Amino acid sequence: MIRADLLLDGIGDLATVSGPPSPRAGDRAGELGRIEDAAIAISDGRFAYVGRSRRARREVRVRPGGRTIDLGGASVVPGFVDAHTHLLFGGDRSDELIWKVEGLGYAEIVRRGGGLYSTVRATRRASTAALTRAALTRLDRMARDGTTTAEVKSGYALSHAGELRLLGIVPALSASSGLSLVPTYLGAHAVPPGPAGTRERYVEEIVRKTLPVIARRHLAAFCDVFCEPDFFSVEEARRILSAALSLGLGAKIHADEFELSGGARLAAELKARSAEHLLRTPLEDREALGRAGVTAVLLPTTPFASMSGTRSLGREMVDAGVPVALGSDLCPNSWVESMPIVLSHAVYAARLTPAEAIVAATANAAHAIGAGDRAGAIAVGRPADLAVFDLESVERIPYRIGSKPVQVYRQGIAISLS
Repeated sequence: MIRADLLLDGIGDLATVSGPPSPRAGDRAGELGRIEDAAIAISDGRFAYVGRSRRARREVRVRPGGRTIDLGGASVVPGFVDAHTHLLFGGDRSDELIWKVEGLGYAEIVRRGGGLYSTVRATRRASTAALTRAALTRLDRMARDGTTTAEVKSGYALSHAGELRLLGIVPALSASSGLSLVPTYLGAHAVPPGPAGTRERYVEEIVRKTLPVIARRHLAAFCDVFCEPDFFSVEEARRILSAALSLGLGAKIHADEFELSGGARLAAELKARSAEHLLRTPLEDREALGRAGVTAVLLPTTPFASMSGTRSLGREMVDAGVPVALGSDLCPNSWVESMPIVLSHAVYAARLTPAEAIVAATANAAHAIGAGDRAGAIAVGRPADLAVFDLESVERIPYRIGSKPVQVYRQGIAISLS
């Protein structure tokens, strides 16, 4: 007999997305592991039973003081995994919106004092307490929309001490929010503003000074590089990521967002954990990612927020055999905190099927941030992270643009949605 603290019964449509921790690609990209007329039992914060309601009535007993909740035919998915966020930043860039409406490109916005360097200035000025409060507010809104695990990139300090400060905030954010957070070092987000020669010195500092400290203190699980013209070249990215890999960190890369940068090809060469953005990645590079098993982390709300006129290559990635994950790209340029909104863009713009989008926002996203063994699936023994939607089927989550869960559980504890 299975003893439970909480029994969720009357689930009309359950997407378990359970199975091996490896990402799903090709014909398996939309495998949801669905169960109809389902029940879930939770014990000590973990899933203790996942299956049909009829069997649960025979095999599950709720402990004294526990609860049984009839969900009345609602749909349930694993807690969403946001595979790409820039959560830690100061200020905002709302004043740039009118420039986007007027058709200004990113380079011109930077020349007017906006863009990434505007956020760097605001982040450097902000106290650690202020950065923490702002990030916790964002995490609260993310959790209310069903996110229970997220990657958190640094990258808005662009200095040795500043980047270490940002990464040092992440454990406290996780403890205070209750969400599972995976830190990624993105010191190579841009070259710091400064005199000629800063570029070479900064790459040297990253490789020789910052990465060894991060590895020694276990401040990050991954190292990321923004490999784009005017940011970091392929050779610079190769040097930084090779150094990170030699120190035991995983490799990620921002690539092919503004132009075809060669970053995706480098990700395939290095067998990076993920390549991200990928708005302009050609077929041959998509196929190389698929052969290398690199996960494409797509951010379909970013071209929308940037008014770039492009779209994420979701359908193209799946057809090339590339595992696809989703992220919000939460940042001042693309302030998106809702994974259901990301799912809708993944379907309506990136042309994933609803099932592929759900897999990309759960099991595949978990793999992309090294959490495939503990997040993104509903299976016995895993942390009990899930989102309940008052919808007839899980496919209606992306279909109903702006869908919101009626309840979210993190390790079996209901998150307040009020």
